[in-house]
Amino acid sequence: MRLTPERTLKLISFWPPFLVSGVRVRQFDLDAGYIVSELRTTRRNANYFGTHFGGSLFAMCDPFYVFLLMHKLGRDYYVWDLRSTIEFRKATSLPVTARFAVTAAQLEEIRAAAQGGQRVEPCFTVDVVDPEQNVIASVTKILYVKKKKSVS
Repeated sequence: MRLTPERTLKLISFWPPFLVSGVRVRQFDLDAGYIVSELRTTRRNANYFGTHFGGSLFAMCDPFYVFLLMHKLGRDYYVWDLRSTIEFRKATSLPVTARFAVTAAQLEEIRAAAQGGQRVEPCFTVDVVDPEQNVIASVTKILYVKKKKSVS
């Protein structure tokens, strides 16, 4: 059984850190360039006040921009997380979602900047929202992208 990007996203909800924290991938279309993750409050992921634990909110945003760029750029590029920050805006115990998207224009800009083999550090921001679209947290991800040297 080959582990395709699609199969990985279907199975990632069973990855121990996501399974314990309650993170689920709810929707994705790698070709269209988006992934939606969800987090529901449970006894295992609530903080002292009964709202979402900040670490779980952060975890639900961790790997998805890397997955999208790896899929869209292909095997000719290295794609890694470089650094991340989170800004907590509002506490809630309601289910929350985050929608990660990479546009064609962003991809073209990254490809052009990495064409000569130099390191590129694209920055993406995603909002974690409740069902009424209130922003609960904002996560900024800075990635490392570099075109691999071709072996001739």
